[in-house]
Amino acid sequence: MRIAARADLEAFTTADGSTIREYLHADAQSLAEATLAPGQATTRHYHARSEEIYLLLEGGGTMEVSGDVRAVAAGDAILIPAGAWHRLEAGDGGARVLCCCAPPYSDADTFFD
Repeated sequence: MRIAARADLEAFTTADGSTIREYLHADAQSLAEATLAPGQATTRHYHARSEEIYLLLEGGGTMEVSGDVRAVAAGDAILIPAGAWHRLEAGDGGARVLCCCAPPYSDADTFFD
């Protein structure tokens, strides 16, 4: 059994500009927490292979997935299909997001405008 405690995780900045704490990275999926400061946005990007699900834990902002732009808030879950361009801009309260990727997240599978 693998258990990851948030207090033990080191934060790092991903290629899209968000601060990440990766809880688990398995063969078929990964689970991480992303944090954006108020007004901060990820760089618009897509993953060729990975499908993602974002669950907003705190805060909110504006989410764009393949040109569809909507306001999002804590408690919202967003499906991001593989190959879909996406970007999250945090609102005034910032944003803390749980990110599940299948297959697991990889910088090599992240492509920018």
